[in-house]
Amino acid sequence: MMLGSREIQQIIPHRWPFLLVDRIIDLKPGEEAVGIKNISAGEIFFQGHFPGYPIFPGVLIIEALAQVGAVAILSLAENKGKVALFAAVDGFRFRKPVLPGDCLRLEVKLTKMRGPIGKGTAKAIVEDKTVAEGELTFALTDSGETPGEKQE
Repeated sequence: MMLGSREIQQIIPHRWPFLLVDRIIDLKPGEEAVGIKNISAGEIFFQGHFPGYPIFPGVLIIEALAQVGAVAILSLAENKGKVALFAAVDGFRFRKPVLPGDCLRLEVKLTKMRGPIGKGTAKAIVEDKTVAEGELTFALTDSGETPGEKQE
């Protein structure tokens, strides 16, 4: 199953400038997803990260992976309208800088779900080389609900 930007935005709440997934090229709802982020030299953060040596920030690689994982879990009918929030980021390793012009392949496999808490393994790849990998933990919550707070 492939999704473009409009379809992605029907599943997750992220919008420009913080929508970091251009398309989903493979989706198995509740199991895994593969997304693409094309790294453009025009991205605003390259003005300061770093002048003369632009590198896509590692924290944004993690966020892009989380958004792909969110598409995987929130594409299930029972999770429609929910939000996936970070609960933990574990064991991430960054192996190579991601530069303007790179096509970042974002792979997330959901490995565990217990109630509203889930985990997934995440890998970012450029030209068949892993540039970052680690584990993401997320918590599902209703849109507009503060984590740990019940809506009345």
